[in-house]
Amino acid sequence: MSTQANPSSEIATMTPDELARATADAMYASDACSKALGIELLEVRAGYARLRMAVREDFLNGHKICHGGLIFTLADSTFAFACNSYNINTVASGCSIEFLRPVHADDALTAEAVEQVSSGRTGIYDIRVTNRAGETVAMFRGKSAQIKGNLVPVQS
Repeated sequence: MSTQANPSSEIATMTPDELARATADAMYASDACSKALGIELLEVRAGYARLRMAVREDFLNGHKICHGGLIFTLADSTFAFACNSYNINTVASGCSIEFLRPVHADDALTAEAVEQVSSGRTGIYDIRVTNRAGETVAMFRGKSAQIKGNLVPVQS
């Protein structure tokens, strides 16, 4: 007889926000890209996530401002944590970003994802990226699509 807790039975008793955190922890453990970029998971709830990334010198482009692809990556990662917060494997089916102001070295960016709509297997999420001064530097909108599977195992 095993004395270890059964993760599947624990999931059944979790609140939606506890499940979101367990899912985020499982995702982050496997997210080599976010870790390599120094992206920190600050907060996650059902349909919501907030992440932060320090802007390093090696993130700067030829104009000496943060490369837009790195701002996009932060927003996309935040989107991923929010739309996967229900423990149903979910991927992006489309997204767009508007860059609103330049970001310089030694700044810190925070991205906050908020679920706007969840209907069937799709969802729409808005992600606001702000600098250390709280100014909005980019707005990202992502459309999600649920696929098969779960991040945290559940009973069949």
